[in-house]
Amino acid sequence: MIKLHMPRPRHLRVVALATTGVLVASALVAPASNAQVAPPSAPTATAIPGVDEIVSSPNLRQIANVPKVAPLDATNSDIAFQGRYAFAGNYNGFVIYDISRPSAPTVTARVLCPGSQNDISVHGDLLFLSTDSPRSDDSCNSTPGAPTEKGSWEGIKVFDIRDKANPRYIKSVETACGSHTHTLVPGKDRKAIYLYVSSYSPRAEFPDCQPPHDSISIVKVPVKKPTDAAVVATPNLFPDGGFPGSGTGSATTGCHDITAYPSKDLAAGACMGDGILLDIKNREAPRVINRVRDTVNFAFWHSATFNNSGTKVVFTDELGGGGAATCNEAIGPNRGADAIYDIAGRGDARAMTFRSYYKIPRVNADTENCVAHNGSLVPVLGRDIMVQAWYQGGISVWDFTDSANPKEIAFWERGPLSADTFVGGGTWSAYYYNGHIYSNDMVKGLDVLELNDWRTWSAKLTRYNELNVQTQPSYLGW
Repeated sequence: MIKLHMPRPRHLRVVALATTGVLVASALVAPASNAQVAPPSAPTATAIPGVDEIVSSPNLRQIANVPKVAPLDATNSDIAFQGRYAFAGNYNGFVIYDISRPSAPTVTARVLCPGSQNDISVHGDLLFLSTDSPRSDDSCNSTPGAPTEKGSWEGIKVFDIRDKANPRYIKSVETACGSHTHTLVPGKDRKAIYLYVSSYSPRAEFPDCQPPHDSISIVKVPVKKPTDAAVVATPNLFPDGGFPGSGTGSATTGCHDITAYPSKDLAAGACMGDGILLDIKNREAPRVINRVRDTVNFAFWHSATFNNSGTKVVFTDELGGGGAATCNEAIGPNRGADAIYDIAGRGDARAMTFRSYYKIPRVNADTENCVAHNGSLVPVLGRDIMVQAWYQGGISVWDFTDSANPKEIAFWERGPLSADTFVGGGTWSAYYYNGHIYSNDMVKGLDVLELNDWRTWSAKLTRYNELNVQTQPSYLGW
Protein backbone atom coordinates (compact mmCIF):
# COMPACT_ATOMS: atom_id res chain seq x y z
CA MET A 1 0.00 0.00 0.00
CA ILE A 2 1.33 3.45 -0.88
CA LYS A 3 1.76 5.63 2.16
CA LEU A 4 0.64 9.24 2.29
CA HIS A 5 3.58 11.62 2.02
CA MET A 6 3.67 13.81 5.08
CA PRO A 7 4.69 17.46 4.97
CA ARG A 8 7.34 19.11 7.08
CA PRO A 9 5.98 20.63 10.31
CA ARG A 10 4.73 24.18 9.96
CA HIS A 11 3.31 26.89 12.14
CA LEU A 12 -0.48 26.85 12.42
CA ARG A 13 -3.28 29.00 13.59
CA VAL A 14 -5.09 27.10 16.35
CA VAL A 15 -8.47 28.14 17.71
CA ALA A 16 -10.69 26.34 20.23
CA LEU A 17 -14.38 26.91 19.55
CA ALA A 18 -16.60 27.56 22.54
CA THR A 19 -20.03 25.95 22.72
CA THR A 20 -22.81 28.48 22.07
CA GLY A 21 -26.57 28.52 22.28
CA VAL A 22 -28.79 28.01 19.24
CA LEU A 23 -29.03 31.13 17.06
CA VAL A 24 -32.54 32.00 15.93
CA ALA A 25 -32.44 35.58 14.64
CA SER A 26 -31.97 35.64 10.87
CA ALA A 27 -29.22 38.27 10.84
CA LEU A 28 -27.11 37.07 13.76
CA VAL A 29 -23.50 36.30 12.90
CA ALA A 30 -21.02 34.25 14.88
CA PRO A 31 -17.82 36.32 15.02
CA ALA A 32 -14.64 34.81 13.70
CA SER A 33 -12.08 33.74 16.26
CA ASN A 34 -9.05 35.89 16.90
CA ALA A 35 -6.64 33.30 15.59
CA GLN A 36 -2.97 33.74 16.39
CA VAL A 37 0.08 32.12 14.87
CA ALA A 38 0.69 29.14 17.08
CA PRO A 39 3.94 28.75 19.03
CA PRO A 40 6.29 25.94 18.02
CA SER A 41 4.77 23.63 20.65
CA ALA A 42 1.32 23.80 19.00
CA PRO A 43 0.00 20.96 16.81
CA THR A 44 1.61 20.68 13.39
CA ALA A 45 -0.01 19.83 10.07
CA THR A 46 0.70 16.17 10.77
CA ALA A 47 -1.50 16.16 13.89
CA ILE A 48 -5.26 15.64 13.86
CA PRO A 49 -6.98 18.58 15.58
CA GLY A 50 -9.46 18.04 18.38
CA VAL A 51 -13.25 18.14 18.00
CA ASP A 52 -14.24 21.55 16.55
CA GLU A 53 -10.68 22.83 16.93
CA ILE A 54 -9.60 25.04 14.04
CA VAL A 55 -6.14 24.83 12.53
CA SER A 56 -4.77 26.70 9.54
CA SER A 57 -1.68 27.93 7.81
CA PRO A 58 -0.76 31.51 8.83
CA ASN A 59 -1.81 32.91 5.44
CA LEU A 60 -5.45 31.76 5.63
CA ARG A 61 -7.80 32.83 8.42
CA GLN A 62 -11.51 32.72 9.16
CA ILE A 63 -13.17 36.11 9.50
CA ALA A 64 -16.86 35.16 9.85
CA ASN A 65 -19.31 32.31 10.35
CA VAL A 66 -23.11 32.28 10.00
CA PRO A 67 -24.60 29.12 11.55
CA LYS A 68 -27.54 27.23 10.07
CA VAL A 69 -30.94 27.69 11.69
CA ALA A 70 -34.29 25.93 11.25
CA PRO A 71 -36.00 25.26 8.93
CA LEU A 72 -32.90 25.36 6.72
CA ASP A 73 -30.98 23.11 9.10
CA ALA A 74 -30.53 20.25 6.60
CA THR A 75 -27.30 19.63 4.66
CA ASN A 76 -25.76 22.69 3.02
CA SER A 77 -24.68 22.35 -0.62
CA ASP A 78 -23.38 24.64 -3.40
CA ILE A 79 -22.97 28.44 -3.62
CA ALA A 80 -23.47 31.07 -6.35
CA PHE A 81 -22.73 34.80 -6.29
CA GLN A 82 -24.10 38.02 -7.70
CA GLY A 83 -23.03 41.53 -6.74
CA ARG A 84 -23.11 41.80 -2.95
CA TYR A 85 -25.03 38.55 -2.48
CA ALA A 86 -24.14 34.91 -1.98
CA PHE A 87 -26.80 32.27 -2.69
CA ALA A 88 -26.28 29.09 -0.70
CA GLY A 89 -28.10 25.83 -1.38
CA ASN A 90 -29.47 23.63 1.38
CA TYR A 91 -31.37 20.35 1.06
CA ASN A 92 -34.40 22.21 2.49
CA GLY A 93 -34.14 25.27 0.23
CA PHE A 94 -31.66 28.14 -0.07
CA VAL A 95 -30.33 31.17 1.81
CA ILE A 96 -29.47 34.58 0.37
CA TYR A 97 -26.65 36.32 2.25
CA ASP A 98 -25.65 39.97 1.99
CA ILE A 99 -21.84 39.81 1.87
CA SER A 100 -21.18 43.51 1.29
CA ARG A 101 -19.18 43.26 4.54
CA PRO A 102 -17.45 39.88 4.25
CA SER A 103 -16.48 39.97 7.91
CA ALA A 104 -20.13 40.40 8.93
CA PRO A 105 -22.49 38.75 6.41
CA THR A 106 -26.20 38.97 7.12
CA VAL A 107 -29.18 36.91 5.99
CA THR A 108 -31.41 38.62 3.42
CA ALA A 109 -33.81 35.72 2.86
CA ARG A 110 -34.36 32.09 3.71
CA VAL A 111 -36.51 30.12 1.26
CA LEU A 112 -37.98 26.79 2.35
CA CYS A 113 -38.25 24.51 -0.69
CA PRO A 114 -37.10 20.93 0.06
CA GLY A 115 -35.49 18.80 -2.65
CA SER A 116 -31.99 17.40 -2.49
CA GLN A 117 -29.50 18.58 -3.26
CA ASN A 118 -30.69 22.01 -4.34
CA ASP A 119 -27.65 22.68 -6.51
CA ILE A 120 -27.88 26.40 -7.26
CA SER A 121 -27.04 29.01 -9.90
CA VAL A 122 -28.09 32.58 -10.70
CA HIS A 123 -28.41 34.72 -13.81
CA GLY A 124 -29.75 38.27 -13.72
CA ASP A 125 -33.13 38.14 -12.01
CA LEU A 126 -33.31 34.35 -12.09
CA LEU A 127 -32.24 31.62 -9.68
CA PHE A 128 -32.22 27.90 -10.51
CA LEU A 129 -32.39 24.91 -8.16
CA SER A 130 -31.79 21.23 -8.92
CA THR A 131 -34.06 18.60 -7.37
CA ASP A 132 -32.66 15.07 -7.41
CA SER A 133 -34.99 13.24 -5.08
CA PRO A 134 -38.53 12.17 -5.95
CA ARG A 135 -41.15 14.61 -4.63
CA SER A 136 -44.93 14.32 -4.51
CA ASP A 137 -45.19 17.32 -6.86
CA ASP A 138 -43.15 20.31 -8.08
CA SER A 139 -44.23 22.72 -5.33
CA CYS A 140 -42.19 23.94 -2.37
CA ASN A 141 -44.78 22.22 -0.14
CA SER A 142 -44.11 18.81 -1.65
CA THR A 143 -43.42 15.69 0.37
CA PRO A 144 -40.97 12.86 -0.41
CA GLY A 145 -42.14 10.63 -3.26
CA ALA A 146 -40.99 7.31 -4.68
CA PRO A 147 -38.93 6.82 -7.87
CA THR A 148 -41.19 3.91 -8.83
CA GLU A 149 -44.21 6.24 -9.05
CA LYS A 150 -44.82 7.95 -12.39
CA GLY A 151 -46.40 10.93 -10.61
CA SER A 152 -43.26 11.75 -8.61
CA TRP A 153 -41.43 14.88 -9.72
CA GLU A 154 -37.72 15.78 -10.08
CA GLY A 155 -36.00 18.45 -12.11
CA ILE A 156 -35.33 22.22 -12.22
CA LYS A 157 -37.07 24.96 -10.25
CA VAL A 158 -36.90 28.59 -11.36
CA PHE A 159 -37.20 31.60 -9.03
CA ASP A 160 -37.51 35.33 -9.69
CA ILE A 161 -34.99 37.12 -7.41
CA ARG A 162 -35.50 40.75 -8.39
CA ASP A 163 -36.55 41.32 -4.80
CA LYS A 164 -33.77 39.54 -2.93
CA ALA A 165 -35.74 39.59 0.30
CA ASN A 166 -38.75 37.92 -1.34
CA PRO A 167 -37.83 35.42 -4.08
CA ARG A 168 -40.79 34.08 -6.10
CA TYR A 169 -41.08 30.55 -7.45
CA ILE A 170 -42.24 30.91 -11.08
CA LYS A 171 -41.54 27.74 -13.07
CA SER A 172 -40.56 24.07 -12.92
CA VAL A 173 -39.12 21.79 -15.60
CA GLU A 174 -39.13 18.03 -15.10
CA THR A 175 -36.02 16.23 -16.35
CA ALA A 176 -35.18 12.55 -16.85
CA CYS A 177 -33.63 11.03 -13.70
CA GLY A 178 -34.02 14.39 -11.96
CA SER A 179 -31.29 17.02 -11.68
CA HIS A 180 -28.36 16.14 -9.47
CA THR A 181 -26.46 19.19 -10.71
CA HIS A 182 -26.91 21.73 -13.47
CA THR A 183 -24.56 24.05 -15.35
CA LEU A 184 -25.66 27.44 -16.66
CA VAL A 185 -24.45 28.24 -20.19
CA PRO A 186 -25.35 31.63 -21.73
CA GLY A 187 -26.75 31.50 -25.26
CA LYS A 188 -24.73 33.04 -28.07
CA ASP A 189 -27.35 35.76 -28.63
CA ARG A 190 -27.86 36.36 -24.88
CA LYS A 191 -31.60 36.04 -25.42
CA ALA A 192 -31.66 32.65 -23.72
CA ILE A 193 -29.63 30.68 -21.25
CA TYR A 194 -29.18 26.93 -21.20
CA LEU A 195 -29.01 24.59 -18.25
CA TYR A 196 -27.01 21.42 -18.81
CA VAL A 197 -28.67 19.02 -16.39
CA SER A 198 -26.63 16.09 -15.06
CA SER A 199 -28.25 13.02 -13.51
CA TYR A 200 -27.52 9.32 -13.30
CA SER A 201 -28.37 5.85 -11.94
CA PRO A 202 -31.39 4.72 -14.03
CA ARG A 203 -33.34 1.56 -13.19
CA ALA A 204 -35.92 -0.40 -15.11
CA GLU A 205 -38.50 0.07 -12.35
CA PHE A 206 -38.12 3.89 -12.43
CA PRO A 207 -40.63 5.21 -15.00
CA ASP A 208 -38.93 8.64 -15.19
CA CYS A 209 -35.38 7.30 -15.19
CA GLN A 210 -35.14 4.47 -17.70
CA PRO A 211 -31.89 2.81 -18.75
CA PRO A 212 -29.80 3.39 -20.68
CA HIS A 213 -29.28 6.95 -19.51
CA ASP A 214 -26.17 8.10 -21.33
CA SER A 215 -27.43 11.62 -21.86
CA ILE A 216 -27.86 15.01 -20.26
CA SER A 217 -31.00 17.17 -20.43
CA ILE A 218 -30.66 20.67 -21.89
CA VAL A 219 -33.20 23.20 -20.61
CA LYS A 220 -33.59 26.41 -22.61
CA VAL A 221 -34.70 29.45 -20.60
CA PRO A 222 -35.77 32.58 -22.54
CA VAL A 223 -34.39 35.47 -20.49
CA LYS A 224 -37.42 37.72 -21.08
CA LYS A 225 -39.96 34.95 -20.62
CA PRO A 226 -38.49 32.39 -18.20
CA THR A 227 -41.86 30.74 -17.70
CA ASP A 228 -41.38 29.28 -21.20
CA ALA A 229 -38.39 27.25 -19.99
CA ALA A 230 -38.41 23.72 -21.39
CA VAL A 231 -36.20 20.76 -22.27
CA VAL A 232 -35.02 21.28 -25.87
CA ALA A 233 -32.50 18.44 -26.24
CA THR A 234 -31.22 15.27 -24.55
CA PRO A 235 -27.92 14.59 -26.32
CA ASN A 236 -26.43 11.12 -25.94
CA LEU A 237 -22.84 11.64 -24.80
CA PHE A 238 -21.99 7.94 -24.62
CA PRO A 239 -23.37 6.07 -27.67
CA ASP A 240 -21.17 3.09 -26.72
CA GLY A 241 -22.52 3.07 -23.17
CA GLY A 242 -19.50 4.59 -21.46
CA PHE A 243 -17.27 2.90 -18.91
CA PRO A 244 -18.90 -0.40 -17.90
CA GLY A 245 -17.58 -0.24 -14.34
CA SER A 246 -15.10 -2.34 -12.41
CA GLY A 247 -14.21 -3.38 -8.89
CA THR A 248 -12.70 0.06 -8.29
CA GLY A 249 -14.56 2.40 -10.66
CA SER A 250 -18.18 3.40 -11.24
CA ALA A 251 -20.04 2.52 -14.42
CA THR A 252 -21.06 5.52 -16.50
CA THR A 253 -24.85 5.92 -16.43
CA GLY A 254 -24.96 9.67 -16.95
CA CYS A 255 -22.86 12.59 -15.71
CA HIS A 256 -22.38 13.94 -12.22
CA ASP A 257 -21.31 17.47 -13.12
CA ILE A 258 -20.23 19.59 -16.08
CA THR A 259 -18.08 22.71 -16.02
CA ALA A 260 -18.54 24.99 -19.02
CA TYR A 261 -16.05 27.57 -20.29
CA PRO A 262 -18.45 29.51 -22.54
CA SER A 263 -15.95 32.05 -23.90
CA LYS A 264 -13.89 29.14 -25.26
CA ASP A 265 -16.92 27.06 -26.37
CA LEU A 266 -15.55 24.28 -24.20
CA ALA A 267 -16.84 22.12 -21.36
CA ALA A 268 -15.53 19.29 -19.22
CA GLY A 269 -17.82 16.54 -18.00
CA ALA A 270 -17.19 14.45 -14.89
CA CYS A 271 -19.30 11.44 -15.74
CA MET A 272 -18.95 8.73 -13.10
CA GLY A 273 -16.54 6.45 -14.95
CA ASP A 274 -15.42 8.86 -17.69
CA GLY A 275 -13.88 12.30 -18.00
CA ILE A 276 -14.88 14.07 -21.21
CA LEU A 277 -14.05 17.22 -23.14
CA LEU A 278 -16.97 18.82 -24.99
CA ASP A 279 -17.29 21.30 -27.83
CA ILE A 280 -20.29 23.51 -26.90
CA LYS A 281 -20.23 25.94 -29.82
CA ASN A 282 -23.75 24.76 -30.62
CA ARG A 283 -25.31 25.17 -27.19
CA GLU A 284 -28.12 22.73 -27.97
CA ALA A 285 -25.84 20.07 -29.40
CA PRO A 286 -22.64 19.63 -27.36
CA ARG A 287 -20.17 17.15 -28.84
CA VAL A 288 -17.67 14.90 -27.07
CA ILE A 289 -14.23 15.48 -28.63
CA ASN A 290 -12.06 13.58 -26.14
CA ARG A 291 -12.55 11.05 -23.35
CA VAL A 292 -10.23 9.75 -20.63
CA ARG A 293 -10.48 7.05 -17.96
CA ASP A 294 -8.51 6.14 -14.87
CA THR A 295 -9.17 2.51 -14.07
CA VAL A 296 -6.48 2.39 -11.37
CA ASN A 297 -7.18 5.24 -8.96
CA PHE A 298 -10.46 6.98 -9.85
CA ALA A 299 -13.71 5.63 -8.39
CA PHE A 300 -16.22 8.36 -9.29
CA TRP A 301 -15.53 11.29 -11.64
CA HIS A 302 -17.24 14.10 -9.75
CA SER A 303 -16.38 17.59 -11.04
CA ALA A 304 -13.98 19.60 -13.20
CA THR A 305 -12.11 22.92 -13.24
CA PHE A 306 -10.24 24.48 -16.18
CA ASN A 307 -7.24 26.73 -15.76
CA ASN A 308 -7.71 30.26 -17.08
CA SER A 309 -6.08 29.58 -20.45
CA GLY A 310 -8.12 26.42 -21.01
CA THR A 311 -4.96 24.35 -21.43
CA LYS A 312 -5.49 22.21 -18.31
CA VAL A 313 -8.40 20.61 -16.54
CA VAL A 314 -8.58 19.29 -12.98
CA PHE A 315 -10.98 16.39 -12.37
CA THR A 316 -12.00 15.29 -8.87
CA ASP A 317 -12.61 11.75 -7.65
CA GLU A 318 -15.35 11.52 -5.02
CA LEU A 319 -14.25 8.17 -3.64
CA GLY A 320 -16.86 6.92 -1.18
CA GLY A 321 -19.47 9.42 -2.43
CA GLY A 322 -18.43 12.01 0.14
CA GLY A 323 -19.50 9.76 2.99
CA ALA A 324 -16.26 7.97 3.83
CA ALA A 325 -12.93 8.61 5.51
CA THR A 326 -10.48 8.57 2.59
CA CYS A 327 -7.85 11.11 3.70
CA ASN A 328 -5.80 8.58 5.60
CA GLU A 329 -2.68 6.46 5.13
CA ALA A 330 -4.71 3.38 4.20
CA ILE A 331 -6.20 5.09 1.11
CA GLY A 332 -3.02 6.93 0.16
CA PRO A 333 -2.34 10.05 -1.95
CA ASN A 334 -3.72 8.98 -5.34
CA ARG A 335 -7.29 7.90 -4.54
CA GLY A 336 -10.07 10.32 -3.62
CA ALA A 337 -7.82 12.97 -5.12
CA ASP A 338 -7.64 15.47 -7.98
CA ALA A 339 -6.17 14.48 -11.33
CA ILE A 340 -4.52 17.15 -13.47
CA TYR A 341 -4.70 16.81 -17.25
CA ASP A 342 -3.00 18.98 -19.85
CA ILE A 343 -5.07 19.83 -22.94
CA ALA A 344 -3.19 19.95 -26.24
CA GLY A 345 -4.20 20.32 -29.86
CA ARG A 346 -6.81 22.37 -31.67
CA GLY A 347 -10.46 21.92 -32.50
CA ASP A 348 -11.66 18.33 -32.56
CA ALA A 349 -8.04 17.16 -32.24
CA ARG A 350 -7.78 18.46 -28.67
CA ALA A 351 -6.84 15.74 -26.21
CA MET A 352 -6.26 15.43 -22.47
CA THR A 353 -3.05 13.95 -21.08
CA PHE A 354 -2.70 12.94 -17.43
CA ARG A 355 0.11 14.67 -15.53
CA SER A 356 -0.32 14.11 -11.77
CA TYR A 357 -2.58 13.71 -8.73
CA TYR A 358 -3.13 16.20 -5.92
CA LYS A 359 -4.45 15.38 -2.47
CA ILE A 360 -4.30 17.34 0.76
CA PRO A 361 -1.02 16.55 2.56
CA ARG A 362 -2.66 15.87 5.93
CA VAL A 363 -4.04 12.75 7.55
CA ASN A 364 -7.62 13.01 8.81
CA ALA A 365 -9.31 10.97 11.52
CA ASP A 366 -11.26 7.85 10.59
CA THR A 367 -14.34 9.58 12.03
CA GLU A 368 -14.18 12.28 9.31
CA ASN A 369 -15.54 12.14 5.76
CA CYS A 370 -12.86 13.62 3.54
CA VAL A 371 -12.41 13.55 -0.24
CA ALA A 372 -11.86 15.97 -3.14
CA HIS A 373 -14.92 18.16 -3.70
CA ASN A 374 -16.00 21.53 -5.13
CA GLY A 375 -13.49 24.32 -5.73
CA SER A 376 -12.71 27.25 -7.99
CA LEU A 377 -9.79 29.09 -9.51
CA VAL A 378 -8.21 31.91 -7.54
CA PRO A 379 -7.87 34.50 -10.36
CA VAL A 380 -4.15 35.21 -10.05
CA LEU A 381 -1.94 36.51 -12.83
CA GLY A 382 0.48 34.12 -14.43
CA ARG A 383 -0.21 31.08 -12.24
CA ASP A 384 -2.77 28.28 -11.89
CA ILE A 385 -4.07 28.29 -8.31
CA MET A 386 -7.35 26.99 -6.98
CA VAL A 387 -9.17 26.76 -3.67
CA GLN A 388 -11.03 23.56 -2.93
CA ALA A 389 -13.37 21.98 -0.37
CA TRP A 390 -12.48 18.59 1.12
CA TYR A 391 -15.48 18.04 3.43
CA GLN A 392 -13.98 17.54 6.92
CA GLY A 393 -10.54 17.76 5.34
CA GLY A 394 -11.28 21.49 5.25
CA ILE A 395 -10.14 23.98 2.64
CA SER A 396 -6.98 23.72 0.57
CA VAL A 397 -5.41 26.39 -1.65
CA TRP A 398 -3.01 24.78 -4.10
CA ASP A 399 -0.84 25.66 -7.09
CA PHE A 400 -0.86 23.50 -10.23
CA THR A 401 1.13 25.82 -12.49
CA ASP A 402 3.52 22.90 -12.88
CA SER A 403 1.01 20.21 -13.82
CA ALA A 404 3.35 17.44 -12.76
CA ASN A 405 4.17 18.94 -9.36
CA PRO A 406 1.13 20.52 -7.66
CA LYS A 407 1.64 21.86 -4.16
CA GLU A 408 -0.47 23.28 -1.35
CA ILE A 409 0.14 26.90 -0.38
CA ALA A 410 -2.55 27.38 2.29
CA PHE A 411 -5.10 25.40 4.30
CA TRP A 412 -7.82 25.76 6.92
CA GLU A 413 -9.85 23.07 8.67
CA ARG A 414 -12.00 22.21 11.64
CA GLY A 415 -11.35 19.15 13.72
CA PRO A 416 -13.75 16.19 13.50
CA LEU A 417 -17.37 16.52 14.58
CA SER A 418 -16.81 13.51 16.81
CA ALA A 419 -13.68 11.89 18.20
CA ASP A 420 -15.34 8.48 18.61
CA THR A 421 -18.09 8.08 15.99
CA PHE A 422 -18.15 8.70 12.25
CA VAL A 423 -20.25 11.81 11.63
CA GLY A 424 -20.57 13.37 8.16
CA GLY A 425 -20.00 17.07 7.64
CA GLY A 426 -17.43 19.59 6.48
CA THR A 427 -17.20 22.06 3.64
CA TRP A 428 -19.20 21.19 0.52
CA SER A 429 -18.01 24.10 -1.63
CA ALA A 430 -15.15 26.55 -1.17
CA TYR A 431 -14.96 29.35 -3.75
CA TYR A 432 -12.98 32.56 -4.25
CA TYR A 433 -15.18 35.57 -4.97
CA ASN A 434 -14.11 39.22 -5.09
CA GLY A 435 -11.33 39.05 -2.54
CA HIS A 436 -12.52 36.37 -0.12
CA ILE A 437 -13.10 32.63 0.12
CA TYR A 438 -16.66 31.51 0.92
CA SER A 439 -17.35 28.02 2.20
CA ASN A 440 -20.74 26.36 2.66
CA ASP A 441 -20.15 23.89 5.48
CA MET A 442 -22.69 21.06 5.53
CA VAL A 443 -23.16 21.36 9.29
CA LYS A 444 -21.55 24.59 10.52
CA GLY A 445 -23.03 27.06 8.04
CA LEU A 446 -21.37 29.78 5.95
CA ASP A 447 -17.67 30.46 6.60
CA VAL A 448 -15.78 33.44 5.20
CA LEU A 449 -12.00 33.30 4.98
CA GLU A 450 -9.27 35.76 4.08
CA LEU A 451 -6.24 34.66 2.07
CA ASN A 452 -3.08 36.74 2.40
CA ASP A 453 -0.23 35.34 0.32
CA TRP A 454 2.22 36.99 -2.05
CA ARG A 455 1.40 34.40 -4.69
CA THR A 456 -2.28 35.39 -4.77
CA TRP A 457 -2.23 39.18 -4.26
CA SER A 458 -3.16 39.83 -7.92
CA ALA A 459 -6.48 38.00 -7.47
CA LYS A 460 -7.79 41.09 -5.70
CA LEU A 461 -7.63 42.92 -9.06
CA THR A 462 -10.40 40.72 -10.50
CA ARG A 463 -14.00 41.53 -9.65
CA TYR A 464 -17.03 39.61 -10.89
CA ASN A 465 -20.60 40.90 -11.13
CA GLU A 466 -21.82 37.31 -11.09
CA LEU A 467 -20.16 33.96 -10.47
CA ASN A 468 -21.50 30.47 -10.99
CA VAL A 469 -18.33 28.45 -10.60
CA GLN A 470 -19.41 25.70 -13.02
CA THR A 471 -19.89 28.45 -15.62
CA GLN A 472 -16.24 29.34 -15.66
CA PRO A 473 -15.37 32.96 -16.46
CA SER A 474 -12.06 34.10 -17.90
CA TYR A 475 -9.97 36.83 -16.30
CA LEU A 476 -7.02 38.98 -17.31
CA GLY A 477 -3.82 36.97 -17.54
CA TRP A 478 -0.50 36.94 -19.32
